[in-house]
Amino acid sequence: MVKIGNIQLPEFPLLLAPMEDVSDPPFRRLCKMHGADLMYSEFISSEGLIRDAMKSRKKLDIFDYERPVGIQIFGGDEEAMAMSARIVETVNPDLVDINFGCPVKKVVCKGAGAGVLKDIDLMVRLTKAVVSSTHLPVTVKTRLGWDSNSINIDEVAERLQETGIKALTIHARTRGQMYKGEADWEHISRIKQNSNIEIPIFGNGDIDSPEKALEYKQKYACDGIMIGRAAIGYPWIFNEIKHFFATGERLAAPTISDRLLAVRQHAEWSAEWKGEKLGLIEMRQHYSNYFRGVPHFKDFRKKFLEVFTLEEMDVLIKETQRFYEEYQAQL
Repeated sequence: MVKIGNIQLPEFPLLLAPMEDVSDPPFRRLCKMHGADLMYSEFISSEGLIRDAMKSRKKLDIFDYERPVGIQIFGGDEEAMAMSARIVETVNPDLVDINFGCPVKKVVCKGAGAGVLKDIDLMVRLTKAVVSSTHLPVTVKTRLGWDSNSINIDEVAERLQETGIKALTIHARTRGQMYKGEADWEHISRIKQNSNIEIPIFGNGDIDSPEKALEYKQKYACDGIMIGRAAIGYPWIFNEIKHFFATGERLAAPTISDRLLAVRQHAEWSAEWKGEKLGLIEMRQHYSNYFRGVPHFKDFRKKFLEVFTLEEMDVLIKETQRFYEEYQAQL
């Protein structure tokens, strides 16, 4: 078993990555249903929490069926990070995670996210400020370094462990790579082989199939895998990986009915959480992902983009189901 503080996880847990505008409660609920072992909120600005910004506060919403669940914060000021950790503690998540990996310019320019990779001493001070401000387990998600000439993950791992964090997730790219190029998990393997490292090390980057998950598990010996973009529109990936680990066989791909059910559940929960109109507007980013690779979906996508009520959604789902039943019958 893998433990993060007092949180007990399965032998090789599968984590859902915190993704801005994606990893909200409706999406997390679907991923939990389909096998995710640990999930995180979208990342939350420490400054936004302190200002009581509505968007930041809304991201603190967590539900018991998600547990274990962590809330991820980011920032570049020690006092603000400490204060935001205390605010996070009031909603009783299972852990607090610190984002030292987001490569987006607007975050980096504020000296937060991956911007902190250029100053390990600051990274340590920020982490200490959070650890000392909460009784919850604290974890960190980071990258290999700022760029290929400044990979510092070995020092980062040891020094962050000394601050008292309970686990470290490493996205095996530099900030300079953003999300391009191949993730280099050899660095993760080296961290795991370091006899000074005692906390769980989770790997992140490029896991998009059960076969690759098993290959990386065996080759790099990390304690678990975090999955991000591959889960968008495809929450089934978690159970597919678990089934492949257990049997060496792939689960059958989700059917049209499975995909439509996931869309309906996601839409319903989004409407409940955000309000029907806003919830369905924000669902628009997901439709293409749920039906990636499905023939003839282009025309239906246009119709899904025009849905504003759950009643309209139900009518369209039935129409879509009928079309694909007839399509399959003709094959």
